[in-house]
Amino acid sequence: MTVDCLTEDPRWDALGLEALAVTASDAALRALDLDPDEWEISLLGCDDARITVLNADFRDKPTATNVLSWPSDERGAEVAGDMPDPPDADDPELGDIAIAYDTCAAEALAADKPLADHVTHLIVHATLHLLGFDHEDDSDATLMEGLETRILAQMGLDDPYRA
Repeated sequence: MTVDCLTEDPRWDALGLEALAVTASDAALRALDLDPDEWEISLLGCDDARITVLNADFRDKPTATNVLSWPSDERGAEVAGDMPDPPDADDPELGDIAIAYDTCAAEALAADKPLADHVTHLIVHATLHLLGFDHEDDSDATLMEGLETRILAQMGLDDPYRA
């Protein structure tokens, strides 16, 4: 996976965001039988102030969030709970992701899990969004969360949805 990573917050560099993103996005693509070497994403590692602006601009929600994603194309399934359309092999760009350090660090601390593990989960989650998965209704959420759980288990990470 080619990850074009821009870090506006140096704490991401210390965590190794780009390497985490490559590992996480590669795992997500492989789980869907897609060759990671054929795809690209852009990733912005920012802070809460920046993601608040992005969330306000693109989702009309002027609050911080952990991760945002912008698919390069609409790939969602026609029927809720079905698999999304595969990406077009002629267009390797899957889309863009932004991730906020402050929110991610607070969530990891609250869940008593390593920050790198939480960030890996969020990059898997965002990559699946770029591939057309969502969690807008129960059947889509079940599909997406099940896939995330399986991908993370293959990476040796705990189920993020287990209570």
